Amino acid sequence: MLSAGAFERTFVSIGGLQISGSVVMTWVIMAGLFLFSFLSSRTLSHKPKSLQTVLEGLVLVMEDAIDAVIPGKTALVFPFIATLWIFVFVANMLGLIPGLSSPTSDLSVTSALAILVFFSVHWFGVRSEGVKNYLRHYLAPTPLMLPFNLVSELSRTLALAVRLFGNMMSLELTAILVLVVAGPLVPIPILMLHIIEGVIQAYLFGMLALIYIAGGIQSQELRQEKERGRTS
Repeated sequence: MLSAGAFERTFVSIGGLQISGSVVMTWVIMAGLFLFSFLSSRTLSHKPKSLQTVLEGLVLVMEDAIDAVIPGKTALVFPFIATLWIFVFVANMLGLIPGLSSPTSDLSVTSALAILVFFSVHWFGVRSEGVKNYLRHYLAPTPLMLPFNLVSELSRTLALAVRLFGNMMSLELTAILVLVVAGPLVPIPILMLHIIEGVIQAYLFGMLALIYIAGGIQSQELRQEKERGRTS
């Protein structure tokens, strides 16, 4: 069985292209979630039972969380934010399987997710307000703020990647150290710690992405309200 450290190294090499175990597991998670979504959606009914009841409950919880941050825009951002929550949660839980390591404990994976969030912020902002109106907020309240606003965009993207990576990596290292020192006498506390931390980190990652997107959209709405107030 592969160790966690070995799994993060090159899994397969195709020509000069080296594919790590984290990338392979990311593909596996994506395929698994797609298959699960496809199969579970084939048996939907107007009278939900068992699994459908649980899934509908989760959807409602996520919708309420999104609507609390960005009311009126839930339908717009729900597919992206919900997918982030589900993917990061499953990736975090993968570390519970002996011999495997969570893909989110690999900086390259969390960086890819953070870059995806970075572009999604601009995508939703442009989609909501148009290119010209969206780009104008980088010059507010004065054009002198442009470099500071750009640095802020980049720094929060870096922080988003490092935060998830650091927490998951430290969690796995802590589990390894405790097991080495205490042996197999403490598997349940370590298991519970991993589950709780995995859930928290998945929630925080998706919520931060939601806050960034909400800031990009609502900044335009606030600016437009101020302009309407001046002209009235």
